[in-house]
Amino acid sequence: MEPNLFRYIWSHTRREQIAIVLVILFSMVPYYLAFDLPKQIVNGPLQGMGFAEEGATLPFLRLSVDLPFYGKLQLFDGVQMERIPLLMALSFTFLALVVVNGLFKFVINVQKGRMGERLLRRVRYELIDRILRFPPARFRQVKAGEISSMVKDEIEPLGGFSGDAFTQPAMLGGQAATALFFIFVQHFWLGMVAAAMAGIQVAIIPRMRRRLIVLGRQRQITARELSGRVAEIVDGIQTIHTNDTSNWERADIVARLGRIFRIRYDIYQWKFLVKFLNNFLAQLTPFFFYSIGGYLTIQGTLDVGQLVAVINAYKELPGPLKELIDWDLARQDMQVKYEQVVEQFEADDLIDPALQALDADIPMEECSKLALQHVSVQNDLGARLLDDVTLALAPGETMALIGDLSGGAPVVAEVIGGQIAPANGRVMLGEHDLAQLPERVTGRMIGQAGPLARLVSGTVLDNVTYALKRRPGPPPREEAPGPRAARDWRAREAQRAGNPVLDFDTDWIDYAALQPTGEGLYGAAHRIMHVVGLDDDLITLAVRSRVNNRKVPGIAQDVLAMRSRLRERLQERSLPNAVLAFEPDRYNPEAKVGENLLFGVPSDPDTSVSAIVNHAFFRETLGQLGITREMFSLGWNFARTTVQLFSGMEEDPELLQWLPYMTADELPDFEQTIARTRPDRLEEASMADRVRILRLSMSYIEPKYRFGLLDDRLRDLLVQGRKALAERMPDDLRDLLQPYDPEKYLDNATLEDNILFGKINRRYGNAEDKVYACVRDVVREAIEGDEGLRDRILSIGLSHDVGPEGRRLSQMQRQKLALARTLIRKAPFYVFNEPLAGADPAYQDRLIGNVLAFLAEQPDPPGVLWVLANRAHAHHFSRVVEFSRDGISGETSMPFAEEQGTLRNRHIAQEY
Repeated sequence: MEPNLFRYIWSHTRREQIAIVLVILFSMVPYYLAFDLPKQIVNGPLQGMGFAEEGATLPFLRLSVDLPFYGKLQLFDGVQMERIPLLMALSFTFLALVVVNGLFKFVINVQKGRMGERLLRRVRYELIDRILRFPPARFRQVKAGEISSMVKDEIEPLGGFSGDAFTQPAMLGGQAATALFFIFVQHFWLGMVAAAMAGIQVAIIPRMRRRLIVLGRQRQITARELSGRVAEIVDGIQTIHTNDTSNWERADIVARLGRIFRIRYDIYQWKFLVKFLNNFLAQLTPFFFYSIGGYLTIQGTLDVGQLVAVINAYKELPGPLKELIDWDLARQDMQVKYEQVVEQFEADDLIDPALQALDADIPMEECSKLALQHVSVQNDLGARLLDDVTLALAPGETMALIGDLSGGAPVVAEVIGGQIAPANGRVMLGEHDLAQLPERVTGRMIGQAGPLARLVSGTVLDNVTYALKRRPGPPPREEAPGPRAARDWRAREAQRAGNPVLDFDTDWIDYAALQPTGEGLYGAAHRIMHVVGLDDDLITLAVRSRVNNRKVPGIAQDVLAMRSRLRERLQERSLPNAVLAFEPDRYNPEAKVGENLLFGVPSDPDTSVSAIVNHAFFRETLGQLGITREMFSLGWNFARTTVQLFSGMEEDPELLQWLPYMTADELPDFEQTIARTRPDRLEEASMADRVRILRLSMSYIEPKYRFGLLDDRLRDLLVQGRKALAERMPDDLRDLLQPYDPEKYLDNATLEDNILFGKINRRYGNAEDKVYACVRDVVREAIEGDEGLRDRILSIGLSHDVGPEGRRLSQMQRQKLALARTLIRKAPFYVFNEPLAGADPAYQDRLIGNVLAFLAEQPDPPGVLWVLANRAHAHHFSRVVEFSRDGISGETSMPFAEEQGTLRNRHIAQEY
């Protein structure tokens, strides 16, 4: 990247900079005229100079300039007007100049802002582009937190400064020069005084501010280090807790914050000292104007209008000068920041952009084998990881690499994957050096999965199809004018900002690379999920999702059929009462008090219940039936028991996980509420305390908490209240609640709740496991016989958000999803580097067999290289290569190689 900030800005924005400077030059004309008008108003209509005789007139818009050593230069004679019309004309002209000057500033600032944001967008793209081109070794030298901080925060001021880089000195210098020129025109010696004071400011203040540059650089470095340190804490939080080093980490942070405080305090001291001196010099000039100018006015060599005009013009001078000095400070500061950022993103061995080009050439020759030729690898300390390793893998062949923890088997996979660059030797794909092939080729020819399952933020589908997102598809043929115009505008702006014109909103999936073929996207995803053992997880994610029938048409009828089938399945397995269904005339003991009372599903779990409880109708209806008093007593005792059990344990997450109805932050509030209320004195409680207690009471479940607070009498009252609420509920509350109905689908409930339509009976041993197993079986049977339903259920499960880096999934689910991401695309070769590290050995054995059998079913079976952590799994492969510390110690052809060694004649196991 260009190391000089100004050259970089000029090379990319010179057209816009020149255009804005031209506008600035034009804006100086009305800016100058705005200085001259107050003098004309004071000397003419206000003081009456020239209007001594009745009916006298003076010229309006007469333009003349008093030049030293020359005299008055007449530019325009003007239009003759009387005193009052002239006053109005001059006043409206002044107003018009204010508007014109404001419009000039508006246009200039908008254009500067757009230009600056375009350049900021360009810089950020270039930095991220360089991250994508970093060699693998570079990532072992930098911290993710520091790199992201530079891209996001440290380069942010560049957007504002780039717009000001050339235009700001032009505008501020032009304004200052115009004001000085006007003062010189009014009186030469007053102009000399103003110029002298301005020169002192410009000479002294920037020198004093150099110290601020040094301090600013120190502040930036320490803040960046703090960002990286915080990222380390976040990534290693489990290690911190398990080793009891949280207080040591606090001490480190305190020390870092202390250094930042000291630097920032020095900055404040020096900055305000400079500001004091600058303000003093700025106010010293008016002193000379009032004293010297006043003396000249009294002596008659300077009229009042001229003195007022000079003072008014000088008021406009310190502002541009101060901003010009600030601009110079910002220039030095931004140059330092820019150089530091560029330095961090420089690397001698960046990946050639041509290797990542979207339309890079694909060699037409057949890639007959994947081979390592005399490859040697060293780590950063010089220790040898591989020593002269030669290895070849042909399509259709299966090879297992095994070795102890210090062996080189995983290193082979990392070399092929590009995570490690060999010190000697080459990795060949057919007749081509793998390092010289474009990623468009290597990404299609070699599928890879490793032990670190790095998922992207998004849905399950986004992750499983990630390896297929290779190039944008064509835009929709039929597109509304609005979206088409927005798409074109985005493309133009991307081009002007130096970004590639790549439309993220188009379909990037390469459907031709789907594996297996002929089953469509969802069919292929379902097949792959079964291969890696994620189909049950996918169904679980789907049935635990809230699905609106309007968004997934037809799902309601299918789910209602599953509801009936579940009842039959429970009967078949002698579990007729394992699920207590919702019945209008009966209290469901396994449901919350609120669920029994409202007898429906809220449209929004976070807000609807609060809106209903706070509604006057709700309080009045329950009060008339005497239910409010009973629920208040129940909630009060529920809160008291909870506070007694958990008070003082707010920072113990293991204990508070058993407290789903109250957060740690709410414990002190309930403690105070209990202290100022009584269970039998509802009328003495404040409205806030009533609502808090009533909301808590609605979360109570007797069989679950067993505090003995719910008896048959209160249950009957709640059923009566349910009926009263249903009969009288106003329309605004009906919109917040969907009643339970055995014949209707609940849009606001999960699929699982819709299928159950009731609560699991805790009196049955292992009831939850048995019922949920029945639910999964019912769903599986339904989708096996209905392709349309299968696609709908799969689409729901695939649309589940996995969270940042897949954190909403378990470690095993993340590993299996990463494996599925590799298998769903065709490739002549696959490299698996212990993709299921840590899994049960028996499970790994079944999954390896399933993956190899799946690949064997493809029309052109690929070559498979699998790094094994367990030697017992080697029986699946035709060749076994064993590594010692730095090289191959032996190679074996398995006895059954001719029958099962290749990827032919294998069958996928049906169960895990």
